[in-house]
Amino acid sequence: MARRLILIHPDPRLRKVAEPVTEITPELAELADDMLVTMYEAPGLGLAAPQIGISKRLIVLDCVKEAEAEPRPIAMFNPEILWSSEDRSIYEEGCLSIPDQYAEVERPAEVEVRWLDREGLVQQERFAGLWATCVQHEIDHLDGRLFIDYLKPLRRQMITRKMEKLKRERARA
Repeated sequence: MARRLILIHPDPRLRKVAEPVTEITPELAELADDMLVTMYEAPGLGLAAPQIGISKRLIVLDCVKEAEAEPRPIAMFNPEILWSSEDRSIYEEGCLSIPDQYAEVERPAEVEVRWLDREGLVQQERFAGLWATCVQHEIDHLDGRLFIDYLKPLRRQMITRKMEKLKRERARA
């Protein structure tokens, strides 16, 4: 398992709609493992394949935050939201592709998601709270959307300028 480089916004690869996974190969299962390593080391709660420059409909997440609790890493191939609650929740979101920037985003409080697991078996689960927010955030990445797209244009532009500056500073380092 290897740590992958996370793309920083703005990067055109973050705005592309990811390709469906047609077959879960050993290479894709290994990619999911690499993504989990990358996510945990970052540290983050979720990561989508487009964030590491791979246009595949694959996300990983683990929203267990309590130190003494058992981790619950999930790899989802071709995840899709089947149902969203009318109830809404607001969470302060961040993103590994937009480091050190956070904003409140309103999303459905609960979602029902179906996906293929690493064995190619169909899984389905209803998520609430932080899990619901995280899975929606990561699925957005598969559709070329970022959490800043939910913000007012001025705030979105300000964050984008900060990321452009960060990328310039990293390039010089």
